Amino acid sequence: MIETLEAGPGTEVDDLGPAALLASIRSARAVEDAAAARQLDLAARWADLHPPESIHHAATFTSGRGISLEVEEPIAGEGCPTVAEFCVAELGTVLGISTVSAKRLIGHALELRHRLPRLWTQVQSGRVAPWRARMVAEATIHATPSLTPEAAGWVDAQVAAVAGRVGPAQLDRLVAETIKRFELAADDPAADPEDGYLSVDPRHVTVHDEDVHFAGTVRIEAEVDLADAFDVDRVLTHGAELRKALGSTESLDARRAAALGDLARTQTALDLHTQGNTGTRDADGLPVAREVVLHAHFDARSVGDGDTVFGPTGRLEERQRLVLLEQVRAWCGDSRTKVTVQPVIDLNAHLEAPGYEIPDRIREQVILRDTTCVFPFCTRPARGCDVDHVIEYDHDADTEGRPQPGPTLTPNLAALCRFHHRLKTHTAWHYDVIGPGEFEWTSPHGHRYRRDADGTTPLDPPPEPSRRPDRP
Repeated sequence: MIETLEAGPGTEVDDLGPAALLASIRSARAVEDAAAARQLDLAARWADLHPPESIHHAATFTSGRGISLEVEEPIAGEGCPTVAEFCVAELGTVLGISTVSAKRLIGHALELRHRLPRLWTQVQSGRVAPWRARMVAEATIHATPSLTPEAAGWVDAQVAAVAGRVGPAQLDRLVAETIKRFELAADDPAADPEDGYLSVDPRHVTVHDEDVHFAGTVRIEAEVDLADAFDVDRVLTHGAELRKALGSTESLDARRAAALGDLARTQTALDLHTQGNTGTRDADGLPVAREVVLHAHFDARSVGDGDTVFGPTGRLEERQRLVLLEQVRAWCGDSRTKVTVQPVIDLNAHLEAPGYEIPDRIREQVILRDTTCVFPFCTRPARGCDVDHVIEYDHDADTEGRPQPGPTLTPNLAALCRFHHRLKTHTAWHYDVIGPGEFEWTSPHGHRYRRDADGTTPLDPPPEPSRRPDRP
């Protein structure tokens, strides 16, 4: 939206001076914040249109026991209204985000409007940036133990008093103080009745595998007991020195990082002098220590002498990350590592099976072809998804002598995560196969999306909205 910034008529942005550029950037941020605040308001209104009472309108199918297959979805704290779970998906696709992200957006909007009303007012008036308010809402929604409406209101008052200018560390301390002030853990038999719940246990170990560096590394963040920290530091120091004594020329930091991996594999650094063993047991008779399963895919070609040559780069199914062939070779050459090579599956072949059940060979082909759930903007790995018949399998066709409309054939199969499988089965969402691994989805309100190996593409302008009065 550069053309809307504070440049005079006919003035090119490149002609602006430093002061004018800063003013334009500040104006752009104000426009962005105002749009984000309105998006929160509209998300809350979308939830208003889909209360639990609307479930019987949204889900036309019921289970054999007459229970609605759609359920109430509590996505914010106590005191906030619940919503019909399937309404979240269409909001997400319109915004171009995953269903999980859309659920988080609605949850933050409801938390702010119902449990943090002061902060909500400041967001809507432009005094507090929406991203700051959403950070507070995330903390109050997921506090452990859960915050009562009164406790959330106290947090709201404290944050609103400083116009939302709190950082993550301050927010953590504020939530911990709130838990203590309102004695939310007083019923815990393990808690000290004189002291109440002093603070939230901060210990954790987090592997940030969603952010993989091009070098094939990830960050590990941890907060542990002081004594445990000293023990870990001592073990890593010893491991780094051991690697240096065995001839490693890597830096101290690199050797400490490698020692942490050795620690996770029961300190196989003690066996660094024996490399390349295969099978289920090492030469010393001990079982293999590394049992991590990774699915790496590389392009391969045959050369004149009959050997197979692999490309230098491939793809990991886990998190859909780039992987280098040299990295895989290093992993395979590490001590006590079991390596299994799976046969190549032709993704272009049409595999078919009689009956409804999907054999493993067909399931594996669908997983490799789709890589993720094929619902618009969903990124759940296909290996953890259901395999769905796009055209429903008719269990009575054979006995009644009719052609099977939905055969168990790879062109009629797709990977869907459990939530989107239920969504497709029990709502007006539907999709069609338009090519190998290519699908066209249509939402209940007529929005259409193309989903293929490159991602999701909206296919046409949204339909004209129906005119209806705003909900008071």
